[in-house]
Amino acid sequence: MTETQRAPEGFRPRIKPVEAGDDRPVSISARLGRLQFHASGKFRVLQVADIQDGPKVSKDTVRLIAASIDATRPDLVVFSGNQIAGFDSAFADTFRKRRWSEDTAASASALEKTRELVRKAIGQFVAPLEARKVPWAVTYGNHDFQCGLSNAELDSIYREFPGCINAADTLLPDQTIYACEPGTLALPVKDVEGQRNVLGLVILDSGDYAHGGGFGVPSEKAFDFLRRVPGLLNNQDGDVVRSMVFQHMPLPEYYQVLQSVPSNTAYAMQGYRDHADTYYILDEQHTQLGGYLGEGISCPDQSDEFAILRDSGGYFAVAAGHDHRNGFVGEYEGITVIATPTCGFNTYGPAPAKRATRLIEFDIRHPYEPRTQLLEFGELVGKPSSKQAYTYAVNQATPGEGEGDDLLRKPSLWSQLTGLFK
Repeated sequence: MTETQRAPEGFRPRIKPVEAGDDRPVSISARLGRLQFHASGKFRVLQVADIQDGPKVSKDTVRLIAASIDATRPDLVVFSGNQIAGFDSAFADTFRKRRWSEDTAASASALEKTRELVRKAIGQFVAPLEARKVPWAVTYGNHDFQCGLSNAELDSIYREFPGCINAADTLLPDQTIYACEPGTLALPVKDVEGQRNVLGLVILDSGDYAHGGGFGVPSEKAFDFLRRVPGLLNNQDGDVVRSMVFQHMPLPEYYQVLQSVPSNTAYAMQGYRDHADTYYILDEQHTQLGGYLGEGISCPDQSDEFAILRDSGGYFAVAAGHDHRNGFVGEYEGITVIATPTCGFNTYGPAPAKRATRLIEFDIRHPYEPRTQLLEFGELVGKPSSKQAYTYAVNQATPGEGEGDDLLRKPSLWSQLTGLFK
């Protein structure tokens, strides 16, 4: 991921919002019928992580999603898991602590009520996408299923909404979709002419909990899918196409971009489980400037996923959520690892102004070196409308001014001139 100098405040977005009366899809790819680079050579993905809400989704969460779309006009939005807070009291009659829990069998009427409540929640946070005709894909985390519905049931409900491309959708009638299982699919992105694959987007169900404690890993079927994806996406002439993965759970290798420090180090965060005896800060040698670590990495104790991504030669980056108070970009053994904080306002996280979505912008000249930026509520929207006290959301360390890239603003003349002498 490359960096650019942050421009001064007050500059207008490079991409203008949709004009009144223009009912065309905001997504350029939706206008073209497939995921495809624009004539400008750009392609944009917006990651939305950890809405983690009940049937009544926070208005500020919806405002952030809407403002993010208007500011970036993404080709695709990826919901990377824990959209539904399955532990919410509204789902008490069907709640399952673990997938394999069968302590109490929910009644048919209770399950139908949960389905309607889930539909209500989804309808609220995808409404900005539906209104703007932006396609989207979804995967699952460790709390979605806890409402009592399997990922397969959840997937079927999501597919009822316009724009969901977990299965074929009318917004992208010419899009090729390689499906594996609910929440796991691969999407090729074409060149400007729509003829050749340039890169792949893999949406991965990264699992939830492990028997015996801790977090789980993707299924064996999903692992096998990851191994096969490069062969599915490579062009007929043998041209190798590499992919970026979007998932909920971080990988254990995220700890490799952190630096262990004494426990009394300012703003040090304690690790979890296998790392619980160690405190960490971001390693400046392996992470971009402007990122922040607000909690330890919650991840599986062990996973084969990173080795598959690295050794196949078919992947260049993975973006995860799950850790609501982490927002950073690092690199380990040739793979970019990205942590995206929560965008939700009814869950724990950074200070309200720092709740964010993540823009990832690809350039066809170097498609495996995209630029990325957190789109923060304070900058895009302003002050939260809710009077709720966010005492549980205060960071031990104040997040920085940004990760370096400012993809929405044009650089000032002064910054262009001074950049020549650096």
